[in-house]
Amino acid sequence: MILNGIDTIMEAAHLFKGKKLGLITSPTGLNKEFVSTIQILHEHFHLAAMFSPEHGVRGDQAAGAMVETYSDPITGVPVYSLYRKDSKRLSQEMLDEVDVVVYDIQDVGTRYYTFIYTMLYALEDCAKAGKEIVVLDRINPLDGVTVEGNILKPGYESFVGNYPLAVRYGLTAGEVAMMANDQKGWNAKLHVIRCQGWDRRMLFPETGRIWVMPSLGLPRFESALIYPGTCLFEGTNMSEGRGTTAPFEIVGAPFIRAERLAEEMNAQKHPGVIFRPVYFKPSFSKFQGEQCGGVQIHITDARAVRPLETGVHLLFTIKNNYGEFSFLPPLKENSRPFIDLLGGDDIFRGENVDVPALLGQFREESRRFEKLKAEYHLY
Repeated sequence: MILNGIDTIMEAAHLFKGKKLGLITSPTGLNKEFVSTIQILHEHFHLAAMFSPEHGVRGDQAAGAMVETYSDPITGVPVYSLYRKDSKRLSQEMLDEVDVVVYDIQDVGTRYYTFIYTMLYALEDCAKAGKEIVVLDRINPLDGVTVEGNILKPGYESFVGNYPLAVRYGLTAGEVAMMANDQKGWNAKLHVIRCQGWDRRMLFPETGRIWVMPSLGLPRFESALIYPGTCLFEGTNMSEGRGTTAPFEIVGAPFIRAERLAEEMNAQKHPGVIFRPVYFKPSFSKFQGEQCGGVQIHITDARAVRPLETGVHLLFTIKNNYGEFSFLPPLKENSRPFIDLLGGDDIFRGENVDVPALLGQFREESRRFEKLKAEYHLY
């Protein structure tokens, strides 16, 4: 049985006994019996506060919705927001309520996924305040060896990329925390409660664990596996499948000729995937209620697929063949276009991009990151 950190928490009870705990968690904060980390800490220790990331600690907040302070209806523990309009960090007032901050959220091993920055912000804030932080580690569902994509460049930091990670980084949350704590010189009082029995070459289906949606946009392992590539479409006027039953597996728009695009992509013979023409009407998000044509990316070999490279090829195939395609403008005044924040660079918006050369550059950056990350492997 593959165990996450929460499954062996009682072996590290000395880190929690007699201390006021503040928990950062989400609906994925469950042990192998599906008992929530909230309940475990509340019953066995002193859970003094909870800190809510995007979507809320129990997943009852919409994507992007600002979370306000409230009392948890089940435990009565106060819940403070880490997803406020003015800040996504732990304030000094919040930290004054606790002795130890505990983090337990399932990561998906992809740079754009915001929960990892909630953890890193908390790590830095705890370092400044002299507070201990415990990461209940969890397996990386995309394995712990495969690295894809470029490294985020200085000046492109945001909540979808705030640390120089590769797009698919092949580390657990605990390993990312260790690396950042060391590389940034924060020197936080960091404890990582390790997973047990996990071979870092494993993809999620090989672990015997049950998939719990990290968020509604990633309902299946296949969604999470292709996400490093198709999330790029969030920075474009294309639907990335939100509002369908297959978000991030489906990409399309009203101006896409589905059969033609599927034929073009299949002719490129990308490993581990096949493209199927689809028509869909999103129930929300881009093109709500409008008929769209597009493709669904079906994974035929989870080991062979390279989701980031597949997504980049799909993006430029559409960009080069459909004049209606465009990148979205910046979300805020004096900000960068969202595709730059996702890409960690402005490379996607260049004129006449040489895609093979671009991916060659990505592979070189991935190799550099592989060497760096190996220093922080716990497994």
